[in-house]
Amino acid sequence: MKTITGMVLGIIYANAENGYAVLEIDADSDFFVAVGIFPPVEEGELLTMTGELMKNPKFGEQFVVEKVEFAKPDTKKAIIKYLGSGLFEGIGPVLAQEIVSYFGIKTMDIIENEPKLLKKVHGVGEKKLIKIVESYKKSRQMKESIFFLQKYEISMNLALKIYNSYGDNTIEVIKQNPYALVTDIEGVGFLIADRIAGKIGVESNSEFRIKAGLYHTLKEASNRGGHTCLPENILLSNTAKLINIDDIDVIKKCLEDIDDIKFTQIDNIRMVSTSLNYSIEKSIASKLLALNISKEKWNIDIKKELDIYQTTSKIVLHKHQKEAIDSIFNNGVSVITGGPGTGKTTIIKGIVNIIENNGMKVALCAPTGRASKRMSEATGCRATTIHRMLGLQMGAKGEDRYTYNKTNPMEIDVLIVDEISMADIYIFNALVSALAFGARLLLVGDKNQLPSVSCGNILADIINSKMFNVVSLTEVYRQAKDSMIVVNAHRINDGFMPTVDGAKDFFIDNKNESLDILNAVIGMTKSRIPNFLGITSNDIQVLCPVKKGIIGVNNLNIELQKALNKNIQQLEYKDTIFRLGDRVMHIVNNYNLEWEDIITKQEGKGVFNGDIGYINAVNKDNIVVLFDDNRIVNYERNNLEELNLAYSVSIHKSQGSEFDVAIVVIGNGNSILYTRNLLYTAVTRAKKLVVIVGSKDNIMKMINNNYTAKRYSLLKQFLVANKDKLSKLWGDNEQNN
Repeated sequence: MKTITGMVLGIIYANAENGYAVLEIDADSDFFVAVGIFPPVEEGELLTMTGELMKNPKFGEQFVVEKVEFAKPDTKKAIIKYLGSGLFEGIGPVLAQEIVSYFGIKTMDIIENEPKLLKKVHGVGEKKLIKIVESYKKSRQMKESIFFLQKYEISMNLALKIYNSYGDNTIEVIKQNPYALVTDIEGVGFLIADRIAGKIGVESNSEFRIKAGLYHTLKEASNRGGHTCLPENILLSNTAKLINIDDIDVIKKCLEDIDDIKFTQIDNIRMVSTSLNYSIEKSIASKLLALNISKEKWNIDIKKELDIYQTTSKIVLHKHQKEAIDSIFNNGVSVITGGPGTGKTTIIKGIVNIIENNGMKVALCAPTGRASKRMSEATGCRATTIHRMLGLQMGAKGEDRYTYNKTNPMEIDVLIVDEISMADIYIFNALVSALAFGARLLLVGDKNQLPSVSCGNILADIINSKMFNVVSLTEVYRQAKDSMIVVNAHRINDGFMPTVDGAKDFFIDNKNESLDILNAVIGMTKSRIPNFLGITSNDIQVLCPVKKGIIGVNNLNIELQKALNKNIQQLEYKDTIFRLGDRVMHIVNNYNLEWEDIITKQEGKGVFNGDIGYINAVNKDNIVVLFDDNRIVNYERNNLEELNLAYSVSIHKSQGSEFDVAIVVIGNGNSILYTRNLLYTAVTRAKKLVVIVGSKDNIMKMINNNYTAKRYSLLKQFLVANKDKLSKLWGDNEQNN
């Protein structure tokens, strides 16, 4: 690392939202280009930067900045150059020379502390003095705010986010109540605020601290556990542990005074949620019930249409499949749930066929790019992600904006959403809000899979509310019975050990030691399975329940990269080496990251948690990733923390995806994690081959462990509570239709 102090000569590029900038720098007549995350700067600013000189194949040599601070000029020559740069209104090169000639090396102290003395300099009158003082003050306030935040080990990216929110009041707000950051700034958790509070002397039993701890506990329950609410006793208990205060009554008293939360009574238990989650789930419930009641009557002879579809497709539909297709024509909102091989794809194709044959419009979507691609391939119909269907855009203040919404609904008659269990409440609310009254909604999923990684429990709540027509598919069809993947998925779900007798697409490698399991996984991925099936390692996905340990996701990625990718073109970022050809996964929602579709040349913004792709270009300070749905995305260094290697991924992260081959790694694990539905979800990700690597005893332990983590949510409650209200609003419309 090298540290350089220089003046900003020019701003080639600056992104005000994330702080990424490309600057021309003059360091004592040594001119170069600096790139990285910078505070808001103007030409003439003096910066001290730490980083490395790197050669970009496209742009030449650049100084890639890791750390930056504002600097004060400390020589007469530097002060003259700084003041005369045009940064300060009223001071040009000539006056700068005059001021420094008069005050010398003390010039900056005079401007900061005794600016009135500037009137001693020829050419500085009262009006000019005011201009100089105001422009300097404006510049100083921003710098002081950034400096103040950096003292508490807050990254430049986050510091900019905080300053952009509070502006010149940043220091005042944080000194008064640092815990305001928890509720006001996305990305600031309780621990950061608590660190600042401790250093500025806030008492550990402060009301501000307790309220922030409560709000943080609610947000973490949502972000990490997928809960939209928590029982009051659990919220109080978890908060007490977080803030290390034993007096529950004191914490409860503070809970009653928080503005941004809502209370709901469910089965004599008081549930607590953030106002946002409360309003979102209430909105979803109202719209779903309204859609179900407001359906339009269609003059379609379903029996006739089903006969035509069966004849032209040369298939015979099972009675449950006919019920599922019939459901969409007789209900505003319908649900189809079933495991692999139960005919969900055949049903979707049938519905699309009938809708289009009758001159109406149907649209297909799924929560992720990989899931939508899988839906397209399986049905032969175009499917997109929910975000792309809604036309996601970023608002001026960083908020989500959609082209299609409640004031501009989509012009479609039927919407089919696959892998609905993966959707969170926020995107699902946007989706149902963009449906016009009279449109029909079909939700497709597998109730036995894991719930969404994100916030909410949409599929389970809708089914359990008993407010909508639900068709549960249980019959495994003859073609599917030839697949031991399908057979064993259902065996696992029913509590039985997978069978491998005579299997060609399902194997168990009975190993117990972690090192043996690791070596087996590497050997299978590198050569054994590719040679067996005539495929490449890119068609194989390693799935694991946990991230840590010898056979956890993180170490598996390191070892598999070593074995599978010998490319010398690489970029090192923190603890990760990214190489040309690496499989990678985007791990957070970034609504502002730009992409281009390499097929349609369409451009847009938004890359989302769980999207998988491959690195197809590596430069010194950026990489380019081509995702599975043909979007190509450029990642600068400031975005690389949003990428992980994906030779191995967690089973949770694999939801909605389908791979030719899945190697499922099973070690000794916590019973809370190693569950039946986790194994079921992993096995159902594979299309051609499943290999479970682990001891049969541990596999059976997982199958016997039918524990399902409780997910707290309000959607079911709101659906039940709002039904009568909406029935009165829409009168007898449901019966009339």
